[in-house]
Amino acid sequence: MVIKNVSLETVCGITSKLPDNKLPEVAFAGKSNVGKSSLINSLMNRKSLARVSEKPGKTQTINFYNINDAMYLVDLPGYGYARAPEAERAKWGKMIERYLHTSKQLKAVFLLVDIRHRPSGNDKQMYDWMVHYGFSPIILATKLDKLKKSQVSKCIKEVKEGLGAAPSDIVIPFSSVTKQGREEVWQLMEDFADGARHEE
Repeated sequence: MVIKNVSLETVCGITSKLPDNKLPEVAFAGKSNVGKSSLINSLMNRKSLARVSEKPGKTQTINFYNINDAMYLVDLPGYGYARAPEAERAKWGKMIERYLHTSKQLKAVFLLVDIRHRPSGNDKQMYDWMVHYGFSPIILATKLDKLKKSQVSKCIKEVKEGLGAAPSDIVIPFSSVTKQGREEVWQLMEDFADGARHEE
């Protein structure tokens, strides 16, 4: 997709009403510091569209990015941030769950996990939520550039096992540094947006 324009159109906090969008949405979820902001900036070819922070837990809202007036990329709050008070973490979880449950336009969800580590309990919970709400999560194994090539297939196997992923689940190794995986992610996003238009 040629990105002609992209803008942060809606920001929803814990008490905000979710927007009644008419365009297809694809959502990205991942725990704090998994590289979600870097991935979004890489997809959009923008340096600082999503704010990248050394401090985890920066995204505390649901952010709706309008791409070419054709679709929305939805950035969900980073979960599992240990330093946030538990009550706050629970609210973020509820907010993500409410979005997964109520969005009428959500066509696909991408789950980001760090390829170097076995998925955490929070990752597994997020994967299970997505499945519960009828989605087949597309797993993005981030920080690929931190691994040697010889380690990749073993790490992907561990990611799938740790999530309890279905054999049919798509896993895309991704690096915001080298841009590996970017084209595959875009292709899937475009396919979901096109599929949604054909349903109308």
